[in-house]
Amino acid sequence: MLEERMGDCWSRTKDQFDNLEKHTQWGIEFVEKYTKFVKERSEIETNYAKQIRNLSKKYQPKKNSKEEEESKYTFCRAFLTTLNELNDYAGQHEVISEDLTSHIITELTRYLQELKTERKSHFHDGRKAQQHIESSWKQLEASKKRFERECKEAERAQQYFEKMDADINVTKADVEKARQQAQMRHQMANDSKSEYAAYLQKFNQEQNEHYYTVIPNIFQKLQDMEEKRIERISVCMKKFADVDRQVLPIVGKCLDGMTNAAESIEPKADSKQVVESFKSGFEPPGDVEFEDYGQAMKRTVSETSLSNTKESKEKPGGKTKGKLWPFIKNKNKGSVPEDFSHLPPEQRRKKLQGKIDELSKDIQKEMDQRDALTKMKDVYIKNPQMGDPASVDPRLTEIGQNIEKLQSEVQKFEGWLAEVEERMPSKSDSQRKSGLYETQNSTTVSNNCAQDRESPDGSYTEEQNSEVQVKAQPIPTPTTTTEFDDEFDDEEVLPTIGTCKALYPFEGHNEGTISVAEGELLYVIEEDKGDGWTRVRRNEDEEGYVPTSYVEVFLETNAKGAMTYI
Repeated sequence: MLEERMGDCWSRTKDQFDNLEKHTQWGIEFVEKYTKFVKERSEIETNYAKQIRNLSKKYQPKKNSKEEEESKYTFCRAFLTTLNELNDYAGQHEVISEDLTSHIITELTRYLQELKTERKSHFHDGRKAQQHIESSWKQLEASKKRFERECKEAERAQQYFEKMDADINVTKADVEKARQQAQMRHQMANDSKSEYAAYLQKFNQEQNEHYYTVIPNIFQKLQDMEEKRIERISVCMKKFADVDRQVLPIVGKCLDGMTNAAESIEPKADSKQVVESFKSGFEPPGDVEFEDYGQAMKRTVSETSLSNTKESKEKPGGKTKGKLWPFIKNKNKGSVPEDFSHLPPEQRRKKLQGKIDELSKDIQKEMDQRDALTKMKDVYIKNPQMGDPASVDPRLTEIGQNIEKLQSEVQKFEGWLAEVEERMPSKSDSQRKSGLYETQNSTTVSNNCAQDRESPDGSYTEEQNSEVQVKAQPIPTPTTTTEFDDEFDDEEVLPTIGTCKALYPFEGHNEGTISVAEGELLYVIEEDKGDGWTRVRRNEDEEGYVPTSYVEVFLETNAKGAMTYI
């Protein structure tokens, strides 16, 4: 009965260990499953961010392409802003992926190794404790069986001695021998009894410690391990949500940027930009005159009148074709003329002005290089050990030739620009013309129409009819002067629009200039207007011009009078 009871206890303990082992193994598998889930989510975020970046890059305008020219429209700029914000939005998904990897996947991977090691250690201790109590029970059973056997042997020896002692036929020596054998067996039984009692006391103590201390401690450790595992899963799930929550403000800013970009679109401004881009500058055609074909019927038909009638029929046809010049497509797709004469006046003026601005920038660059090389040459002259001054001369000569060439190009384009602006009518002239057309109804307005300027292939000419000529006043063009006396005749005190720092010393011998020392701080009262000079002020009484390349200008963006040249 005792053996069966002990066997049932051990079996129940073993079953508990088996259940706990299965449950903790399932817990480890759950952690591995959750780690795999987070890893796949991280890969999805990475791939999504990559696809969003590729999409944003795909639709970015290419340099020197038509898309770059379209950026002057508000809806194109809004789309570009959307692409940039979308690129930042993709970056936040990359941040999510990185945080998931560093804060969850790496931590759980490391924790899994620790969890497996701890679990293995606890179950090893449980199996060791179970083996120890089973071994102690076996020792107790062995001592018990030995005590039982010795008791039976002692009883048989006692019975044999009593039998020999009662038998009168047995010698005294045999009786003594049987008595001694019985005493020895009794002593052995007593020794086995003492050993059995010691093993029993030891087993009971170990069994009590096993069931009340060792096994509960192991179960408690397994319970703590399981609770830590569940708590770690809870923390990781919170981090999983926090990773998204942390990027929400920036994602919100990206979405706000897209919304603001959409709200910044101005349809009217874009339509005006289209009008400004394609404005031709041509005058609208005049009224079509009445052709009286009835007079030819009253005259005697002759060869001359017949020919005149044919000519009169052909002439209006030619004029009608000329009136439609704004919609005639020029089929001459050869090389573009250098003076842009293939374009309408307004477009030609813009192209010429843009070319002049481009050449002016190139001239300024060459002049800056020349000034820098001149200063380098001065340094070499003062300090020969630093370099040979003659080595700079070839480059200075080359730059001088480049400047002369560019200046001649500028003069050529300025001449064409002046010619175009002289031929373009001003707004007051257009109004005066419209009034003239309304009051003089008898005047054949069609003779002054632009059909005479349009050839059948769509090219533009400047021929005017000799009968009625309404001359337009030329639009005055701003000229850049280098005489500073005219600038100082104005008594108005110019406001300060920024500051500047002198990079090099300038003596300022010419009238209208001002001398500055290297490193000196001055106030800017007028920006460089393209002539290479900036107007500065030292105090209320001292102001003048200095070379723009000699100073570093810091303009106040919101200062009154500040101008930006684009």
